[in-house]
Amino acid sequence: MPAPSLKLPTIQNWNCHNCGGCCKQHQIEITLEEKERIDKQRWAEDDSIPGSKPVIVKMGISPTSQRYRLAHQEDGSCIFLDERGLCRIHAKFGEPAKPLACQVYPYAFHPAGNDIAVSLRFSCPSVVANLGERIDRQEPAIRKIVNQVLPKRHKAPPAPNLTAREAVGWPDTLKAVTALSRFFADPEVPVQTSLLRALGWVELIEHARFDVVQGERFTEFLELISQAVDQELPADLEIPRTPPSRLGGIQFRLLAAQYARKDTHAETARGLGRRLSLLMSALKFTRGSGNIPQLQERFQRVPFAALEEPFGALPAESQKLFSRYFRVKIQGLHFLGAAYYDIPFVEGFYHLALMFPSILWIARWIAAGEGRTELVAEDINEAMTIADHHHGYSPVFGMPHFRSRVKTLSRTGDIKKLISWYGQ
Repeated sequence: MPAPSLKLPTIQNWNCHNCGGCCKQHQIEITLEEKERIDKQRWAEDDSIPGSKPVIVKMGISPTSQRYRLAHQEDGSCIFLDERGLCRIHAKFGEPAKPLACQVYPYAFHPAGNDIAVSLRFSCPSVVANLGERIDRQEPAIRKIVNQVLPKRHKAPPAPNLTAREAVGWPDTLKAVTALSRFFADPEVPVQTSLLRALGWVELIEHARFDVVQGERFTEFLELISQAVDQELPADLEIPRTPPSRLGGIQFRLLAAQYARKDTHAETARGLGRRLSLLMSALKFTRGSGNIPQLQERFQRVPFAALEEPFGALPAESQKLFSRYFRVKIQGLHFLGAAYYDIPFVEGFYHLALMFPSILWIARWIAAGEGRTELVAEDINEAMTIADHHHGYSPVFGMPHFRSRVKTLSRTGDIKKLISWYGQ
């Protein structure tokens, strides 16, 4: 059986720049084979391991558990991260000796019919900054990783649902993905307008029926609704700054708080004290008055109200960043189906669209904490790494209460209002 083709992003660069960020905030579960390989590396005899700790920890409370993870240092960093920000396994035995999870990051591989769509995680600063070699020129190296990730006899899973009610099969689903991505391809269209167009387009899909609209008819349908939203929202349209509803504001603050958290091993090890602190913080986010709870050390205590003031137009550099972000996520199918809690196309895009106001809310928090009332590109870059760390990977985002929150924001029209409110 021939290997599946890789659908690589053509607008994204990346190489590792050894910042060590991924080694400080992830829990790396390893296979039994990887455990045996690391055991044979004889790290117990290596004086460089901090505190002479065991490098592997058993997971679960059952004595028969065969799940293991890499140990952490006191600050939550991986036990193998050295003082230079480099991996001890990589330095001593080469990259192939590292756990597969470490080799994969920041790539994400998702089924796209018989092909594999390649996306990236923007929790990596080098991905955000678009540093390194073009991804589509790194296919041989990426192929080696994909071959390790895919099952031996990989078969394409069924296409994810297009809407809550209907599925249209892979060919038409991929047509919809391509059409959605095109909204973010024109550099002359502000990203807020692109988002509003895309949301209007997705809403039309949500309310349509596709029992007889398939194949060529489906293609024509996508073209017609694309033309309709483009005409309704011209590129030079001035978007008024519209506040969300009271309920929308509450739901959004709770959503943004989830993205702003730092759920490292060091944080979760605080146990009951951390859970109580998060509960109290949730109550404050619901009220939305007074100072914002300090969810992690990076943030300063500033008033909720400070983040509701106008912060001006987005920097041109950030306009380009958001367009690239949405194109990479959409083309990589990083918002639906197997890649995103088995959520349908329409609902998944509502989640993805909410990343825009969430990232800008966090960026405002960073700026306000430094006494500024205008955003700079660096604020947005950092906020994107913070928020995207959770998007599609924190289990809470696929839970019924979180999905209900997003559906409420969509149904009330608050997603569009949030885009206008925090986008300027």
